[in-house]
Amino acid sequence: MTYRLGIDAGSKTIKLVLLDHEGKTVFSQYRLHKSDIRSTMLELLHDGIWRLGDVEAVVTVTGSAGMRIADILDLPFVQEVIATKYAIGQLYPQADVAIELGGEDAKIIYLTDGVEQRMNGSCAGGTGGFIDLMCGTLGVRAQELNSLALGFSTIYPIASRCAVFAQTDVRPLLNEGAKKSDIAASILQAVVTQTVAGLSCGRPIKGTVVFLGGPLQVYSELVSRFRKTLGLTHAQTIKPPDAHLFVAMGAALLSNTLSQETIALSELEQRLKVAPEQEDGGSERLEPLFSTDAELQAFKQRHDRNRVNRSQLMNYSGDVFLGIDAGSTTCKLVLVGSEGELLYSDYEKSRGSVISTLSEMLEGLYRSLPREYDGSLLVTIRHTKVTGYGEQLLKVAFTADSGEVETIAHLRAARELNPKVDFVLDIGGQDIKCLRIRDGVIDDVILNEACSSGCGALIEGFSRSLGYTQWSFSDVALQAKQPVDLGTRCTVFMTSRVRHAQKQGIPAADIAAGLAYSVVRNALYKVIGYTSAEQLGKHMVVQGGTFMSDAVLRAFELECGCEVTRPSIANLMGAYGAALLARDEVLAAKRSGSAPAQSTLLGPCELAGLNQQHGTRRCMGCANNCLLTISSFSNLKGDDPAARVFVTGNRCERGGFAQEIQHKPENLFAYQQQLLAAYDDDYELEPTLAFDKPVIGIPRVLELHASYPFWQTFFKQLGFVVRSIAASNTTLYRSGAQAVMSEAVC
Repeated sequence: MTYRLGIDAGSKTIKLVLLDHEGKTVFSQYRLHKSDIRSTMLELLHDGIWRLGDVEAVVTVTGSAGMRIADILDLPFVQEVIATKYAIGQLYPQADVAIELGGEDAKIIYLTDGVEQRMNGSCAGGTGGFIDLMCGTLGVRAQELNSLALGFSTIYPIASRCAVFAQTDVRPLLNEGAKKSDIAASILQAVVTQTVAGLSCGRPIKGTVVFLGGPLQVYSELVSRFRKTLGLTHAQTIKPPDAHLFVAMGAALLSNTLSQETIALSELEQRLKVAPEQEDGGSERLEPLFSTDAELQAFKQRHDRNRVNRSQLMNYSGDVFLGIDAGSTTCKLVLVGSEGELLYSDYEKSRGSVISTLSEMLEGLYRSLPREYDGSLLVTIRHTKVTGYGEQLLKVAFTADSGEVETIAHLRAARELNPKVDFVLDIGGQDIKCLRIRDGVIDDVILNEACSSGCGALIEGFSRSLGYTQWSFSDVALQAKQPVDLGTRCTVFMTSRVRHAQKQGIPAADIAAGLAYSVVRNALYKVIGYTSAEQLGKHMVVQGGTFMSDAVLRAFELECGCEVTRPSIANLMGAYGAALLARDEVLAAKRSGSAPAQSTLLGPCELAGLNQQHGTRRCMGCANNCLLTISSFSNLKGDDPAARVFVTGNRCERGGFAQEIQHKPENLFAYQQQLLAAYDDDYELEPTLAFDKPVIGIPRVLELHASYPFWQTFFKQLGFVVRSIAASNTTLYRSGAQAVMSEAVC
């Protein structure tokens, strides 16, 4: 029997489909290659031989990373769009359009009224990799994201141009208490919007549509969002049972037309084993992080000296002070004693809910507090201070005593370790803070603004896509012999550089070290504007979770040519500084005789009964009609749900509804619209009226609409009938997404 084998080597996965002489699938595999295409291919071929025996097949290769495999195995290669189109023609000839989403690419193929293909270029937003990163942000698996999306009630606007901007939208929603189900559905809707608006480029998607690719196989709700956005019924759409294998199936179906030569699976395995390693294709290389093991050991010993003063909590009694840092991706908790010694710490991923994460962390803290034999506590939490992104939310939810701006908290922590510090660089999950210190106070603050590409989220995202944890990724980077230069561009474009390095067969260690260099260079050159070591001061402290990576720390020292201080608790410095500030406040209050007896923080019993309710509503205080997310907290049955309320989404204080609006100001925008509408003639407002003159429409956007009286008069004098386009709404916006003429138009 002659088999047909299709191999689809994509940017993140390898797919194998083996068909018998009747075209039935007898063997298929779908596996992440983690940038090691050769080893993954060997595993798949070996698995096929073990299951089926050493069968012979006519073989064809396709996929974005397939050309290299075709070369080293001496096999025919077919472009993936051709393979897809052929398979659709054989299996679903009634199809008019195919939408395919892969790990890092997206395609729309028009099959009727002129065959045409649209594909994403340098932007990997709205692809499977984008969704994977969003799953990590929410702390859920792929199937969980899909299940969550089924129960949504509100769709939030989320950027899908790239994962960096999407995280900027998602993380505040999480910290503000928005429902995960709403965020999950919003993420999938963002993918749909990016695909339709970014790829259709003015050509409507209509007729029978086929959905292909791994993301559309895994996320059934994504298919539903496509149907709703495009206005399609189930009868107008096709989702094949093996949508993730469809391109490989197309390559298998094409095999007989491209070659008649059969080859045994064992022969393919042997060819792959003896094939020469691929050259790097001219990629620029960087200095290795460490030349010798001795150099690495000396580096670790030097930084091991920067340790904070610690004591055992179980051996302590007296006053303690709690600091909490709700960051962009993590939640940190630090407890210090009366001398500032660190007694207890915890560091957890937010996992999509800062409230539930901190609740678990506080429960762990309360269980760890030392007690007398009768169960009474030996310590008293005198003050709790919160800092970070979630400061205001956590103060309301957990009744913390006070909050502090995170820059002040980070400076306080740095000064505790190095009183002479004159420069602090903090790189977190999604932000970069540079503090220039003069005479013990902050003289200048530099923050990253629109882009988070030089932050920990970038390394975390890439490490996950390559099959590593953030920390194992760092360990791998330390062993790199020739780190690859990936540049300092944003995540979207760097993805292409990493993908290119993967296709060249560059080891994961060299890619990991290259990413460490990229993070550092982005912080130095794009945020700080680094030109010389003098800019960084003589006593520099680096901190933040990103600097817990020895690879990033070493890259920073090599790039700026100086040695820096990294605290042993670099990832906890915000919470540590908050705890020290809490201690400072209590000591100052003691001197004035007004120190509190204990913290107002929820105790263990109150924490166990913490109840959180979410709701959304439109603020009617002005014409903006902001969508408010309202979180209310109570502890025991019968508590007033309005007692502790946190409102977000409002652009002004009216949205907080702390008090009724006594006087609603004049709506000047509505008055402007009323004046502009006065220029519309009666016959222009009648949509069914037939005109014997040419009609020109003026859209209600930007300066065109603001200058409507001028344009209306101008064109009427030229003999046109002038009409003002109807006001926009969500339905009109989504239907018009297909009319966007360029993917580059943001």
